[in-house]
Amino acid sequence: MLPCQVLDTSLLPPRDRFARWYEVIESEAAPARISSPHLDDFVAQAKSVDLGIVKLAELRYPTLDTTRTSKLVRTSQPDNYQFVLTTAGDSAISQDRNHSAVEPASFTFLDNCRPFAGRHRSAGPGLAGSISVVIPHQTLPLPADKARRLLATSIPSDTGMAALLAQFVHRIVRYPEQYQASDAVVLGAVTLDLVAGTLAQRLDAAEILPREVHQRTLRLRIRSFIERHLGDPELTPGAIAAAHHVSLRSLHRLFEGEEFTVAELIRRQRLERCRRDLVTPLKAGQSIHAIAARWGFPDKAHFSRLFRATYGMSAQEYRERGR
Repeated sequence: MLPCQVLDTSLLPPRDRFARWYEVIESEAAPARISSPHLDDFVAQAKSVDLGIVKLAELRYPTLDTTRTSKLVRTSQPDNYQFVLTTAGDSAISQDRNHSAVEPASFTFLDNCRPFAGRHRSAGPGLAGSISVVIPHQTLPLPADKARRLLATSIPSDTGMAALLAQFVHRIVRYPEQYQASDAVVLGAVTLDLVAGTLAQRLDAAEILPREVHQRTLRLRIRSFIERHLGDPELTPGAIAAAHHVSLRSLHRLFEGEEFTVAELIRRQRLERCRRDLVTPLKAGQSIHAIAARWGFPDKAHFSRLFRATYGMSAQEYRERGR
């Protein structure tokens, strides 16, 4: 399991709740002044996940205001950025003369070495929420003057690199037990690449990324594209290359050092989806051909050969054993 700490203040005496929650905020990001009408009975949750070069924190909290003053910046100057995804409620952020309203499912970008102010409001009786990615300045592969343009801006997470990043951090903070502790460094590097790619895409300046970062983020985009289109029998390396505006030769070169070629990746992921569906009780009434066709194998004979070659038995035998 990834290194993880969880706090639920409802398990503490009311007088201790805010102070304990604030300790998490201070240690994970930076000291700030926090005001709230709920300080006397502060029901909130915090989950922090350590990925080595970056840290993730999933927070749930009541309505509050946060201010990192010039004095706090002078006296406590953690050399890091925060890339924050609002998951519930809404926020308004100000930093470096930028002001933005941040709706749910949008990111905002902050520099903890500069003053900022934020207002966070819960929706109805529920708590507000966010997932914060804390990144040391020196590890972000973007020029500081370029990154500064995006401070306190709102970045939607429904398309592009931001969508990949949102999905990625959601999964890690929700299910840290699904990973090994040894995965932390790799996951941290992927998170950092996705943050850099999101910011560069927002600046419309992918060329400012180092070449190796650009290639890694492009591979991540392509892998995500493949997963979303596995059911399309027309999903081919040529179609993938066209969708990402690269030549077929460039696409193959991009995956030269990977475990599988693009065609092998498509085939293996399709077969894995079929294998899972064959032993899923809710799909017991579906024919093998229907399952295969759903995942991009319309040809019965072709699917049968591939399945037997991969798993050492026919799809029917596999289904019966799974039962």
